[in-house]
Amino acid sequence: MESISVHLEQRQKTLRLGGIATSKQPRNVKKSQKRKSGQAQKALHTEPNPARRFGTWFWISNGLSALIWALLLMAGIVVYFAYGLPNVEDVVASTRRQPIVTVRDINGDDIARVGTLYGDAISVDAMPPALPAAVIAVEDRRFYTHFGLDVRGFARAMLANLRAGGVVQGGSTITQQVAKNLFLTPERTVGRKIREALLALWLEQKFTKDQILTLYLNRVYLGGGTYGVEAAAQSFFDRSAKDLSLYQAAMIAGLMKAPSRYNPASNIDAARDRTRVALQSMVAAGFISSEDAATAERGGQVRLSRGPSGRGRYFTDWVMAGLNDLVGPLENDLIVQTTLDPVIQDAATDRLTKALQNSTRLKAAGQGAVVALSPDGAVRALVGGRSYQASQFNRAVQARRQPGSAFKPLVYLAGLEAGLVPTDIMKDAPINIDGWRPKNFSNDYAGDVTLEDALAQSINTVAVRVARRAGPKAISEIARRAGILTPLANDLGLALGTSEVSLLDLTAAYAPFANGGIAVLPYGIIDVVTTDGRVLYQRQGGGLGRVAEPEYIGMMNRMLTRTIQAGTGKSAQLGRPAAGKTGTSQDFRDAWFVGYTPDLVAGVWVGKDDGSGMNGITGGGLPAQVWRDVMRTALQGTPPTALAGWIPPPPVDPLTRFWRRLTGG
Repeated sequence: MESISVHLEQRQKTLRLGGIATSKQPRNVKKSQKRKSGQAQKALHTEPNPARRFGTWFWISNGLSALIWALLLMAGIVVYFAYGLPNVEDVVASTRRQPIVTVRDINGDDIARVGTLYGDAISVDAMPPALPAAVIAVEDRRFYTHFGLDVRGFARAMLANLRAGGVVQGGSTITQQVAKNLFLTPERTVGRKIREALLALWLEQKFTKDQILTLYLNRVYLGGGTYGVEAAAQSFFDRSAKDLSLYQAAMIAGLMKAPSRYNPASNIDAARDRTRVALQSMVAAGFISSEDAATAERGGQVRLSRGPSGRGRYFTDWVMAGLNDLVGPLENDLIVQTTLDPVIQDAATDRLTKALQNSTRLKAAGQGAVVALSPDGAVRALVGGRSYQASQFNRAVQARRQPGSAFKPLVYLAGLEAGLVPTDIMKDAPINIDGWRPKNFSNDYAGDVTLEDALAQSINTVAVRVARRAGPKAISEIARRAGILTPLANDLGLALGTSEVSLLDLTAAYAPFANGGIAVLPYGIIDVVTTDGRVLYQRQGGGLGRVAEPEYIGMMNRMLTRTIQAGTGKSAQLGRPAAGKTGTSQDFRDAWFVGYTPDLVAGVWVGKDDGSGMNGITGGGLPAQVWRDVMRTALQGTPPTALAGWIPPPPVDPLTRFWRRLTGG
């Protein structure tokens, strides 16, 4: 390792000594000068030829004119492309770090780092000699001897590209790459390359070689969202760049050619192969011996640091979208403690993905979403689609779809407030309201049924009768109190869930049934602190107030429990107290299941992004099954708890009923 420092010092000495010429002239030069002197003496005795003298003058004058015009043209090109080049201050401004937001789950484990990760600036002198040596060997072996542009390297690269019939090598120096990284866009144009060259010459005049190398090593992109050797060392090896071994330094140097391809966190085999190449480049440059390289490889079992888990990408996007509202513009590195439960999140992602894979083979559902939250509104899981890599559109939050019968609990709650009870009887029969004839999903009619049976079996005609009893205005008011703030139609179509809502809002609207009647505002952030521990935000609790009295909540729990026990949601049975409701929109475009226990509320939606119908999928099928599997995993180890219920009063005999009506008692 000591030879690396010595070699770098020799490179710097070469730079300082460059340009010093000897006073001795080669012997053949002296002979040539004597020969030319003799010819000149002979020419003194020869008569000058006027024509020859005129021709010589003609070519000299025209040559000088062409040279002058060429110089003027070149100067014009330089002036044109130099116009608008950045000021010196831009270098300082562009090296400032941007804030990084670290997002953590409920256990305190990192799940994401959002933003561009820049490490603290480290000078070349503070780095282990192996790091700058490895970078110079791989990227720009003549860095300490060229003037910002490497003519030999450029010519070699052009020749290699011509032979290959494409771009296989680049001729840019480290100085040119600093110019590009600090000031220019990555576009591949002649104008950009000229500006890059001019800036490289300017940087060489403005800064020392070590300063330029320091700028480069603190700004170069090294994969995984990291910029600079300090950020890469912390991210990949969980140590400072000041403490890197020879092997680790060579691995970082090897990243610079293709950071994504050679990222050790995602492709360790490719990273090791590239590190081997970097070590051999150091040998060829004379920085280390072959024995040093072999020793480094033998001990090169690097231990990679455990970075963010990467789970909950849709959740992270949702959290980050509201972060500025809580803490204002981001000026410091932040740590965001969230409500995400990794067990529930992984279960939701896994169950939905597998269900959609099977469904796609049947040409049915193409997309889906899952939301799970505690009864106080803390979001424990959020999956916005089958693949975040394929589509970042968050179907749990951003999509608005018709909930169908999954909206009926709010309709029935309005009916209860209007004086109905679960044991009341209504007629399931054809109905005509000003020409509107809603039908049941089965096209059958059961006659007289109780309200709890009608909700359990998702009978449309009874839901419409309940909606007519309560009124559209009362239903919209209930929905608003429950947290659904999207516009709803002011007609009886509300009974059939024709107004579009998001999965997150609808799931949160079921939370009052689980918590005793208090509306919740879904939240994902518990607190936000700076990296030095300063608290910028701390959730203090608070909801949206009471939705309904406990008596009505008990009635709804009784009815929705029956939906799972003997109704359309039987596929969602957990073997413990639970309640919920299925929903299927017209032509099988959307299928829903939203349900709850006293410990957790969850909703599942499946459908297609283009809104076309699915192959017979209903809310009681795939969505109910996904909900069941997620809830079983989430509640494993949690003791069963009964939902708040409602016991109907004993029946009143006809004589007593008549007497009360007569006396008003």
